Amino acid sequence: MTDPIRWGIVATGRIAARFVSDLGIVDDAEVLAVASRSDDSAGRFATEHHIPRPYGTWEALAADPDVDIVYVAGPHPAHHPAARMMLAAGKAVLCEKPITVNAPQAEDLVAVAAEHRVFLAEAMWTRTIPAVRRIVELVAYGAIGEVTAVAADFSFAAAVGPEHRLRNSALGGGALLDLGVYPLALAQLFLGSPDTVSASARLSPEGVDAGTGILLGYRAGRSDAPPWRAESAYATLTCAFDSSGATTATIAGTLGRIDIPAGFHKPRSFTLRRGEEAELVEVAYEGQGLRFPAIEAMRCLRAGLIESPLLPHSATLAVMTTMDEIRGQIGVSYPADAA
Repeated sequence: MTDPIRWGIVATGRIAARFVSDLGIVDDAEVLAVASRSDDSAGRFATEHHIPRPYGTWEALAADPDVDIVYVAGPHPAHHPAARMMLAAGKAVLCEKPITVNAPQAEDLVAVAAEHRVFLAEAMWTRTIPAVRRIVELVAYGAIGEVTAVAADFSFAAAVGPEHRLRNSALGGGALLDLGVYPLALAQLFLGSPDTVSASARLSPEGVDAGTGILLGYRAGRSDAPPWRAESAYATLTCAFDSSGATTATIAGTLGRIDIPAGFHKPRSFTLRRGEEAELVEVAYEGQGLRFPAIEAMRCLRAGLIESPLLPHSATLAVMTTMDEIRGQIGVSYPADAA
């Protein structure tokens, strides 16, 4: 029998609860501890999810010698300080997306992880979902030829007030960080890092982006370009929390295309189209999909890796750098940007 990987959880909100629920269907995972900024919050979450060790401070979790890896959830601005504390204490970290509020913070986490020789990954679950991994295999095999374009939308109409985190600048609000990170991650996966970035946005009264449109351009000559990318390519991406969108994605190539249905960030199927032929490919999975980055993180820990080939630091940093450029163009800033 293989000893289970023992998890600690930072934060007690909805995403943390969904992650713990998905870990419940992973045979070799054990949720050992949860940390919040209050004893009451940690205690309630621990009772509800049958977690034996509730901690009212992050420091207490960082000091627990029995925790192998920590999942960091919570509001976006909390990701950097919480993950940094855990990494400095020698804990492996799987951090919810976006890994930080800006690229300098993400670069700092990568540096701290390297200094302490501990595992770090952003929990960009889209990259680990079985259907997306199958799409990568097909694209690499040449099923749609050279990839020329990616189009993706993640938009929905949320009836939320100015106090909600989506509209709160102090909490890293806005469509880009919360939703746009998914289309950007998909574009990065199939096209690499862009050479040009152009963005426009519709700002909320609170000064965050309620909706953002992005055009990325790619040219020949980049050493980090995927081998399947055409010499010239582009991505058209949209995100919004104030209007209903398709939430679909398309990867277009010289020989065909792959259409991912609504909910493209966690698909259970896709359609491969070549000429008049259309093949529906179904790749079902149990749970909500959040367990897949956890499974990958545990695989890396058992293999002694400090970086995942499915969730590489370079991809995380590339997306964060692109988001910083977009925010500069649309005029959205956060308190952490001034640090």
